[in-house]
Amino acid sequence: MASYKTNDFRKGLKVLLDGEPNLVVESTFRKPGKGNAIYTLKMKNLIRGTVIERNYKGGETIEAADVEEIDAQYLYRQADIFVFMNNTTYDQYELSAEQIDDQWKYLKEGLGCSMVLWNDNPITVTLPNHVELEVTQCEPGAKGDTATNVTKPATVETKAEITVPGFIKEGNVIKVDTRTGDYVERVSN
Repeated sequence: MASYKTNDFRKGLKVLLDGEPNLVVESTFRKPGKGNAIYTLKMKNLIRGTVIERNYKGGETIEAADVEEIDAQYLYRQADIFVFMNNTTYDQYELSAEQIDDQWKYLKEGLGCSMVLWNDNPITVTLPNHVELEVTQCEPGAKGDTATNVTKPATVETKAEITVPGFIKEGNVIKVDTRTGDYVERVSN
């Protein structure tokens, strides 16, 4: 199994820690006056989503995680199971509602995304930064509210509720930032 030495430590590495894959989200280096250099890694567990911090002395190694990142496409939802397809092999993978978390708000059939596999099992999915969704329900804007930044809730085709400007109406297609859940712009009337 491959491993990384301390001088290889950097953000973005996928490492195996306590038998589970982790993503290095931050790597810092300190050299105290005496003794070995100290490397501090902040890592996110790719299965549970928890973040931990560990210190390593110069010269230590950490095992590389055997994870694979693939291009996938969202197919459909069946109860609390979300089904995706590998764009290359056409294999289908299922993720639970717990694994998807709040990302369900932006999943519409045919959406392309990136999926991380560990031991050929899907563990996480990364959506594009922006998706376009049709507004299926919202209250009409009140007349005279055009001069201020008036917002209102709107329901989109995925059944999620997004806060939108007052001029948005049913049937509009809007662009939404999947990282924050914020309205970006109106795409079409």
